[in-house]
Amino acid sequence: MIDYRKATVPVWTLATGDVRVPSVAGDGPMTAERMGELRGVLAALADAPIATLEAHPLPDKLDRSRGIPLDAASPLAQHLSQLVTQTARNSSTAAKATAADENLYVMVLPAKVAAQVAQGIVRPMMSKAVAGGIRGPFVGSGNKAVGGATFMPVGKAAAGSAVLTVAAPLVLMAVAVGVSAHADQKRQQAIEHITELLEQLHEDKLDDEHSALDGCRDAIDKATAILLDQGKLGISLGLDSAVHAINTALGAADRRLARWQSALDKLPAGEGVEIATLTKSFPGIDEDGGRFRTHLELAALATALKRRVNVLQAVEHAQSNPDNLFESFTRALKRDQQRLDELESGIAGVLMRLSVLELARPGGLRPPVFTPGEVDRLMRAMHRIHRLGDDVSAGGRATDVAIEMARDRDGSLVVFPAVPA
Repeated sequence: MIDYRKATVPVWTLATGDVRVPSVAGDGPMTAERMGELRGVLAALADAPIATLEAHPLPDKLDRSRGIPLDAASPLAQHLSQLVTQTARNSSTAAKATAADENLYVMVLPAKVAAQVAQGIVRPMMSKAVAGGIRGPFVGSGNKAVGGATFMPVGKAAAGSAVLTVAAPLVLMAVAVGVSAHADQKRQQAIEHITELLEQLHEDKLDDEHSALDGCRDAIDKATAILLDQGKLGISLGLDSAVHAINTALGAADRRLARWQSALDKLPAGEGVEIATLTKSFPGIDEDGGRFRTHLELAALATALKRRVNVLQAVEHAQSNPDNLFESFTRALKRDQQRLDELESGIAGVLMRLSVLELARPGGLRPPVFTPGEVDRLMRAMHRIHRLGDDVSAGGRATDVAIEMARDRDGSLVVFPAVPA
């Protein structure tokens, strides 16, 4: 965790189009709370999406394995370097903060803008160590740890408002890599869970389904690297085959979801349900592993892979229209994400319905009939079923989204998964 409480943090205001807004920044530095308010006001008043970019000291210890590395020649690294170099000449705050050439840059998309690109893609990743905490590589700009930071806008217009730098390619690339890294993080988590479950099950059919999905990663990684270098995708990459495998898995997830929903609809209302009845439609629901939980993880894996492919297709679409980068990107994402949102929402609904079921004793037998071991197994099964709803992401109002980029002396970047700020 980085303590920014005594730091002066330079902030660039980035617009994705040539827009004009009234003077809202005022004079002098701002608190983190005031900075958050400014982002919201700018997003509300501007016709084009606006983001802010903060420069923080690079921490000594940094886990780069969870990010996507980009070399200094990548378009994102070059756009960032150009912005820093040009503005540092006219801003002593920016020059001082970036003099070491090693910084943690945090791009924050206001909630209004984030809703256009992150709805259904970026959600809070709850920490198991801290109740209600969000797991991320760093402290987000909206976190209490940076509440005392002093934010200094880089550049002022004649009227006193913060200068809006038109930087659509920079915003597009940062959002694309951050969202892609987030989706890949979700993919890795799903694979870890599936591997553990399949080791217990030893089911060849599910193992084949897992292998087909996991085999898509190579093509997606290559396509990501090419597109982020502003190259063109070719058929030799094998991305078409990967998309087919992902779509096949999503089709299987849709069918399983329909069966689960139908099974729940057939349960008698207001009555307890025996575990044996549940396991017919949800095999292994009363165990740590089981087919049902493996099916859930396979759906999560297919969704994460599809979201990453959607980002690639949206970037490709945007790059084909260089005069309308960010708008093309958001339109493409919006079209593709609806089905995934519906699938995830349906699965979440099933888990919530299962978690609140009232469980009945098998065969209506009274407790004295059970042995102590049978009672223990029944209680453990009830506990597992009731906890199914714990991991369901709760809906709520849109929040700011932070994309963190660690820049090294050679100009290379590591972009970390986008997280709610």
